[in-house]
Amino acid sequence: MSYEDTLFELCQNDERIVVMTAENRAAIRGLPPKLGERFIDVGIAEQTMIGMAAGLALRGRVPICHSLATFLTLRAFEFIRTDVGIPRLPVKLVGGVPGFLSDANGPTHQAIEDIGILRCIPHMQIVCPSDEVELEAALPIIMKSNAPCYIRYNACPPAVKHSEPFEFGKAETLSEGRDVTLLTYGFLLREVWKAREVIESRGYSVRVVNVRTPKPLDEKAILKAAKESSLTVIIEDHFLTGGLYSIVSEVLVRHGVMGRVLPIALEEKWFKPALLADVLSHEGFTGEQLAHKVLRALG
Repeated sequence: MSYEDTLFELCQNDERIVVMTAENRAAIRGLPPKLGERFIDVGIAEQTMIGMAAGLALRGRVPICHSLATFLTLRAFEFIRTDVGIPRLPVKLVGGVPGFLSDANGPTHQAIEDIGILRCIPHMQIVCPSDEVELEAALPIIMKSNAPCYIRYNACPPAVKHSEPFEFGKAETLSEGRDVTLLTYGFLLREVWKAREVIESRGYSVRVVNVRTPKPLDEKAILKAAKESSLTVIIEDHFLTGGLYSIVSEVLVRHGVMGRVLPIALEEKWFKPALLADVLSHEGFTGEQLAHKVLRALG
């Protein structure tokens, strides 16, 4: 199965679903002839797509909109906030090539503030699958939700075997440890898993938590990590401000929990455009580099 196959199967079982795109068909190229009028391509007009999706949702449809993540979340933000967020419509937003996955593109095409922007909209759900397997498992649940939802699209092969079913507001704990907890989301789970191996080879125990849904957040998992680990590390391909580091900090302050927190994110800069492996190396996000940063913090 693929994302496209899973989405088509859902469309067959639910006539309310309408697939939309702003000339971004890479993941859904085979659907137009299968869906006919239930597939709508508005061209390079993200605001128009969101306005149409809101209208369709008011008529009982469940639109799922596809566009490059940076244009979807920035160019169409006011429409998402006003037309979808305020009336709390079940419009689904699929952002392509988010974060480092926009590897060869410059700042205009890098969605590294998307989570920080959209999490400010009340009732907006945010899903960051670590691979295509997790994305496919989450999609039926996302489509059944009555809330708006933003999905960081990810078709990467899995780096781990997922042991816990997808659930909104429930993180996936992939390994247990008390010395350090690594919190991450999206495709970077691959590099974090490699980092875990290096850190454990130095005699430390490592907990890895896959934060599948930054919103709603699994606060219990975050608080447990901060209370039980000597160090909590947050790793994300997002600006330091507004993403998981901000989210975790807010939770710890709200609950009055103290703990050592190390953020590894993009600080006040966009990343250097290159092939993905070179981006990770240049920005210090390979598994080996992440491990060394954590080991330095552990002393």
